[in-house]
Amino acid sequence: MLFQPDPVKNRPKILVILHQEHSSPGRVGQELVKRGFALDIRKPRFGDSLPETMNGHAGAVIFGGPMSANDPEAFVHKEIDWIGVPLAERKPFLGICLGAQMLVKQMGGAVTGHHDSLVEIGYYPLRPTEAGKALMDWPQKVYQWHREGFDLPSGADLLATSPTYANQAIRVGPAAYGIQFHPELTHQMMVRWTTKGAPRMELPGAQQRRDHFAGRFVYDPSVRKWLDSFLDLWIGTAARPVQHDHLRAAE
Repeated sequence: MLFQPDPVKNRPKILVILHQEHSSPGRVGQELVKRGFALDIRKPRFGDSLPETMNGHAGAVIFGGPMSANDPEAFVHKEIDWIGVPLAERKPFLGICLGAQMLVKQMGGAVTGHHDSLVEIGYYPLRPTEAGKALMDWPQKVYQWHREGFDLPSGADLLATSPTYANQAIRVGPAAYGIQFHPELTHQMMVRWTTKGAPRMELPGAQQRRDHFAGRFVYDPSVRKWLDSFLDLWIGTAARPVQHDHLRAAE
């Protein structure tokens, strides 16, 4: 599915890359629209192209999916290679879960499972590093759905960690971020994931379905607050976008 007709002409576009037929950008997409951006939704897995330059986009987000960044499918390699475009042009890029793992692969890092085969499916603790604390406040727990994690590649700053998968949030340069957790999750998405993905809740370390919903009631308000702060830092608004070249010069 390529760019959707924009009822408000000339809004800056955010490139959104999804991986399943009925995937949604969820809360992240909703908040970007509220900030005045239009969403250019593409699914390379189903034949959509990716732009050769970011000149027509204010930023890009690659979301998660059930596949691995290590899979041999052509679209996986295509997306990993394409991440070099926003990195080279220093345009805002965000990788969520699979998207973060693709970012790490693009930088020469590795994506692997836990040495004890543990997964994170449910709400798990998050601890910011000193670099992360300097940027914003972080939620105590975040929603996870993964059985692989990523290395900290050369040139990346670690922003947040956790006991099971140590690398939870990274920054590359002034404008590229990768996060292992899922701030885009809506209640409807949680219902769908925990229904269709019920067998994964039997994996070592996974939480039961009831705990997902109980955790959302407790922890989601702070995740929502974090996402608002993150978007202020990462992209700003269509009317007042963040000037990352200025941030880089100040570092």
